[in-house]
Amino acid sequence: VWLPGAVAGMAGLADETLNYDRASSVLSPDAEVAALVDKDLLVADAALIERAGAAFAQRPILPPERAAALAAPIMAQPSGRTLIVTCMKNEGPFILEWLAYHRMIGVDDFLIYTNDCDDGTDAMLDALQAKGLVQRRDNPFGDTGTKPQHAALQAAQSEDLVRNAGWIISMDVDEFINIHVGANRLDDLYAAIGDAGLISLTWRLFGNDDIHDFRDRPVIGQFTRCAPQLIRRPHQAWGFKTLFRNQGQWDGFGVHRPRGFRGGPVKWVNGSGKPMPKSMLRSGWRSGIDTYGYDLVTLNHYAVRSVESFLVKRDRGRVNHVARDQGEAYWFRMNNNDEPDFSIQRHMHGLDEALADLKSDPAIGALHDAAVAAHRARIRQLMAQPDYGALYDRLTGARMQRLSRMHRHFGMNVFLHGPSVVPDRVLEQDVPPDFFFNTAPPDAGAAD
Repeated sequence: VWLPGAVAGMAGLADETLNYDRASSVLSPDAEVAALVDKDLLVADAALIERAGAAFAQRPILPPERAAALAAPIMAQPSGRTLIVTCMKNEGPFILEWLAYHRMIGVDDFLIYTNDCDDGTDAMLDALQAKGLVQRRDNPFGDTGTKPQHAALQAAQSEDLVRNAGWIISMDVDEFINIHVGANRLDDLYAAIGDAGLISLTWRLFGNDDIHDFRDRPVIGQFTRCAPQLIRRPHQAWGFKTLFRNQGQWDGFGVHRPRGFRGGPVKWVNGSGKPMPKSMLRSGWRSGIDTYGYDLVTLNHYAVRSVESFLVKRDRGRVNHVARDQGEAYWFRMNNNDEPDFSIQRHMHGLDEALADLKSDPAIGALHDAAVAAHRARIRQLMAQPDYGALYDRLTGARMQRLSRMHRHFGMNVFLHGPSVVPDRVLEQDVPPDFFFNTAPPDAGAAD
């Protein structure tokens, strides 16, 4: 922190001359600068350049001019179409519901990257592609060391489907856009936000609703209990995904929002249509107490589904945080059964009809049944393994079911530690509404 007057020769300068947005220092004597920084991603900020000269008598070395190809925005001739870009691995039983639902609310195009599937996911998506419903690509991450999701999103930026889209969002097959205005379709959402160029859809974490066994039924019909709207912890509870207009203001997009802001006026709103602060422009990916909102739209996040399906998810691994285990601690964070929410079920009748229509194609219907059979077979294999069997027993026990209804009472350190840190005595009583429990950080001493 720079304090006015505390830097030699700076006394008397106005406070704002010392208000740098970001300052970084890298000491890496064994690497050339070019190996540390992609110069094509550097941005020459006019205000900072002027400040460097006026306040510090410095002449910054400017980044090179961008090549024309890199300077071109994603946008080519955007249509009015909405595109979802996603990654999948062994999601066969859940594809048709997710696709049918989002087509029903107005999504036009789906660009799907897959890797290492052995449950029929690729075959299902290829059959859907043959019918013109999706586009599937092999995930190019290979042996590059890049995370699968990041590699896919980078590759997607060169696709005509992306360059010609009117609206784009990166989201997963366990996320469902739940619109609360008009006829509950994307057109109604776009009308509600007017000329905004971005709208962030804040997660609402849906738990397993105490459902242990996998059932070949729509996810949105089975799981109806979720986190309260006002829930600050764990920090994933208010993560968001962002729908953005493809109007050339961004170099590309990441997991949660577009990246590489090019400048110009930005109107970014939250799920209630209220303005997002400028501080979110650089790297914001989750809402806070001043930025969360669900009045217009929610992103229902079914991160765990049933306990049996969660075992398969853990076995499959993650597309982003590939080195992190999805075990008991992950289940504890993401399985929130605090209160019911049935709002998305207004679409159930239409969804049932759309699913029946997709399954009426003999090839697609057979591929869905085969994916369900493969999912069940993998569940049986995992349950036969001692570690997975023991995990199943813990997740289906009364302790974990009780904890899934108490998230609002816990501080962040509880979620960092995991469920074992919560004393049994906390679970054995009906706690008052204002009850709060936290512990010391994971690297500190015992619980408070």
